[in-house]
Amino acid sequence: MKTILVSIACAAVLGLGLGAAHADVEIRKGGSSWAKVESNGTIRINGRSVGKFESDGTVRKGGSSIGRVESNGTIRKGGSSIGKIESNGTLRKGGSSIGKIESSGTIRKGGSSWGRASNCCGSHGGKRLVAAVIVFFSGDFF
Repeated sequence: MKTILVSIACAAVLGLGLGAAHADVEIRKGGSSWAKVESNGTIRINGRSVGKFESDGTVRKGGSSIGRVESNGTIRKGGSSIGKIESNGTLRKGGSSIGKIESSGTIRKGGSSWGRASNCCGSHGGKRLVAAVIVFFSGDFF
């Protein structure tokens, strides 16, 4: 029993260490730093904390849930589907493509460069996080 408890404790410590190793995601808009998502999910716009992106995809503003980006990429606001971030980075609103988050981090709106994200976009999870910030906090993308 003692061996099992030691193993569980070691796994927990290693898990915390891995979580702390995640880098912040920075989003630049028009060449300037605009948003940052810290490793704990805190979303900062122009340096000010404005919300949080939780591991299950829930997006919070002022502590209240304002939406969610589900694991399959469906974007919901108030429980209703408003769009989708596909695994290839295509961002859809009402079924139509409005932009893309490329694996390199380039963010495109209507084919033109809108911004760039760093430390994020090689996986669908990273693209989900960037989509959450753009959709719920940019005001001019979605």
